[in-house]
Amino acid sequence: MSSRVVLLDEPRLEFRHGQFLEDPHDGLSLFGPYGIEVSSHPKNLTIGVIGTPEGVQAFNRWCKVVRGAVYPGDDLNIHLWPIFPGFEGAFCSDLPREAAWSCELDSEKLKQESIQRDPNKPAAGVVEQYLTAIKKTEKKEEPFGVLVCVVPDFVWRNCRPESFVPGATGKGISRKERELRAGGQTDFFDSYNPEIYAYSVDFRRQLKARSMEFGVPIQIVRECRLEVDPQKWPRFQSPPSDVAWNLLTTMYYKSGGKPWRLAGAREGVCYIGIVFRKTDPTVANRTACCAGLMFLDSGDGVVFLGEYGPWYSPENNQFHLSPSAAQQLLAGTLKTYQELEGKPLKEIFLHCRSSIHREEFEGFKAACPTGVKLAGIRVRKDFDGMRLFREGTRPVVRGSLLSAGPRLGYLWASGFTPRLRTYPGWEAPVPLKIDIQQGEADIEQVARDILALTKLNYNACRFGDSEPVTIGFSDAVGEILVSNPTVTKRSPKFKFYI
Repeated sequence: MSSRVVLLDEPRLEFRHGQFLEDPHDGLSLFGPYGIEVSSHPKNLTIGVIGTPEGVQAFNRWCKVVRGAVYPGDDLNIHLWPIFPGFEGAFCSDLPREAAWSCELDSEKLKQESIQRDPNKPAAGVVEQYLTAIKKTEKKEEPFGVLVCVVPDFVWRNCRPESFVPGATGKGISRKERELRAGGQTDFFDSYNPEIYAYSVDFRRQLKARSMEFGVPIQIVRECRLEVDPQKWPRFQSPPSDVAWNLLTTMYYKSGGKPWRLAGAREGVCYIGIVFRKTDPTVANRTACCAGLMFLDSGDGVVFLGEYGPWYSPENNQFHLSPSAAQQLLAGTLKTYQELEGKPLKEIFLHCRSSIHREEFEGFKAACPTGVKLAGIRVRKDFDGMRLFREGTRPVVRGSLLSAGPRLGYLWASGFTPRLRTYPGWEAPVPLKIDIQQGEADIEQVARDILALTKLNYNACRFGDSEPVTIGFSDAVGEILVSNPTVTKRSPKFKFYI
């Protein structure tokens, strides 16, 4: 078997006026967003904000600041931390000086809810207060582009799965008791709502899932990230310019805008990430949920929830669908896509962290439209295997591809990045192992597509991620879907999950 290493060109992005650049910071600063030339471009953002009085005030102060230029701070590398040119300069849209609508929550009540000893009560109690505020927007005549939920630091600390809460109040319960309560069991001596035990104990996942029924994307932000005074800036936090780039990019996207799109994307090609999530990660059972994440060159995403079933194998730590479940998953994803987009397809690439068996692939093929090519590709970080080094002090260059055969390659989506003049990481770059397991495809073209998909993360404004969007967001989407199984009013639009 012969191997060779090639350096793939850095994928370019398209911005306003048909201009192409590698870095989204450069393209937005110089030309503006691609989406200004489409009807969904918001001429101004209509924002609602929910938080404590301090959180609402912090957000409104931050809005005034990011209307103008925001600098990263002294002694920081401007190639790695570029200056934010102001919202209008970057997105050709107007950011109001303060939110169009705000709802203030009782800080003390939030704090009391967040320190309950029962793991399910803190997240459920705090989420309920935010949902009560979100529900009020239904009576507003003007629709909101995005609702910003400003979260106090004590909520972020206390309302997560592994949180340890000093001075917790209330009664603690065992894992077995929580399972019984999730099944609807009530206790004559203890008053509680059984519904809260069917929700995630993570505040973010639960709020994302339960807020979808109101039809407005939400943006969750910690209150400390909105600090505008350089003297009070939290340690170990991204500089102010980076916070502005990331938050405003995703707020623009969730409001209907398209920050950028892939240049030179092939017409009629789509990429679907196959997502699996165990219903209980702490138990070696076989029950898991599957979902499909479909992405196009425009960056739009479609989410479809598949069936629950015995998809997990504890023996080899792999997930596999039955042929009928695979057919149902792909058919449902494509149907949802047709309802939202309706453009004809020529090729479909399935991306999965687990291997794809032949029987499983036959199920996918049964749902594939006539005349459309289908390929099943395993994509995962190779933490324990291949490493590539080069002479000198700098690590391997991002975009390096080692072809180990016609169907196997190792792609370094992280590494030294010439545009940034550095490697934005801490450890030796880990490659993506790309294995074309089913169907026919060219390994170099597949690698180019995967490298391009690392630049479609609208949840932040980054040069590129270490994983494609089809794989990188699979855990986040799976957690929201699986950890809140009783939520039925789910949106198929990806922007509700990030």
